[in-house]
Amino acid sequence: MRINVSHKGAEMEAIEDKPVIAVLELIVNNHPGVMSHICGLFSRRAYNLEGIICIPLGGGLTSKMWLQVNEELKLEQIIKQVQKLPDVLNVIKHGEGHPVFAEVAALV
Repeated sequence: MRINVSHKGAEMEAIEDKPVIAVLELIVNNHPGVMSHICGLFSRRAYNLEGIICIPLGGGLTSKMWLQVNEELKLEQIIKQVQKLPDVLNVIKHGEGHPVFAEVAALV
């Protein structure tokens, strides 16, 4: 929350800042423990995942994951750390306009 203070007096107005959302698209090796490693990395840094979607690709050797996260200053550092995980093959950062979570929300 941001507080807006007027110079005319003691008037204070609380303005709710809407968080900026980013979507991370990952290609990962598909085997037990990969989701745990990725989620654990975010958890250890006290960074909340707002949404997770994961589907196997092709023959099931790899999976595609979409992570919905708040855009914060430490996100770029976390992305660099995710890229270093041995089972993460590719990471693409998308802005808020990525349709995957909107499409899932429409199904609910």
